[in-house]
Amino acid sequence: MRDASKFGPDTTTSEVLDGLDLHGKVAVVTGGSSGLGQETARALAEKGAHVVLTARDVAKGEGVAAGIRETTGNPHVEVEALELGSLASIRDFAKRLLARQDTIHILVDNAGVMACPFAKTADGFELQFGSNHLGHFLTTCLLAPALRKGAPSRVVSLSSRGHHLSPVVFDDIQFERRPYDKWKSYGQAKTANVLFAVGLERRLGAAGVHANALHPGAIMTELSRHLQMEDFEFLRTRNSGMKFKTVEAGAATSVFAATAPELEGRGGLYLEDCHVAKVNDAPDALDGVKSYALDAENAERLWRVSEELVGERFPLR
Repeated sequence: MRDASKFGPDTTTSEVLDGLDLHGKVAVVTGGSSGLGQETARALAEKGAHVVLTARDVAKGEGVAAGIRETTGNPHVEVEALELGSLASIRDFAKRLLARQDTIHILVDNAGVMACPFAKTADGFELQFGSNHLGHFLTTCLLAPALRKGAPSRVVSLSSRGHHLSPVVFDDIQFERRPYDKWKSYGQAKTANVLFAVGLERRLGAAGVHANALHPGAIMTELSRHLQMEDFEFLRTRNSGMKFKTVEAGAATSVFAATAPELEGRGGLYLEDCHVAKVNDAPDALDGVKSYALDAENAERLWRVSEELVGERFPLR
């Protein structure tokens, strides 16, 4: 029997979903063609949800969706093309999806890039901030009408303990005046993921749309494709005793955020290991969330900046 009080770093998606029924729920998972997104989509589909997984490579996504349909017996698993580094692609995706799916109960903002060399999105934004934050900001805001219709509904924002590496540097988000640092870039993008959940909760929480952010843990997935040996050494040094999780355990906190009855009516939180994390501002912290990532003023400032960058206002209230 499911007992959330016993959940921890080794808890799997199956354990989180034990006893839950998701038939009648519509879930959208970005970056669902591999890694945590694939396992999140599979787990939700296994419990009966209608799952839309997004992928840059549609053929790869279709192969994953076919596998999920076969292994779960759920025929309602589909694929949509989405490139989070392109505002045009995001708007096209949202238009297509809303045309046939006007109700969404779960949105898992899962896709991301980590510690990559300096690059820019199609619209000229620094790649990590542009894809990890701005892409999901626009996607979620455009899908907000369907989330409101699906209320009570949930938005899951995948952050990382990497947010400890940097707050959002509002004076130079795009690294135009400071040397590019791939880890600080990753850190501020992951901080932005938490602040976005805080800002979204303030806007839609009263309407029954609740948003939470999370740290999935250390998992070997395609997210680490840009890392070199010295990067893994950096992570080991910074996170002494870091233990890698299986993909099933890594996706568990995403699934917990998306479905757990224990989180009903709660939002603006940061989760890790299937629990609500505490604020930890210690310089050598190995867990918890930095207070700057939950700061309401930072969240509002980020919202305004994000609207300016994508060229569209989203009051949502």
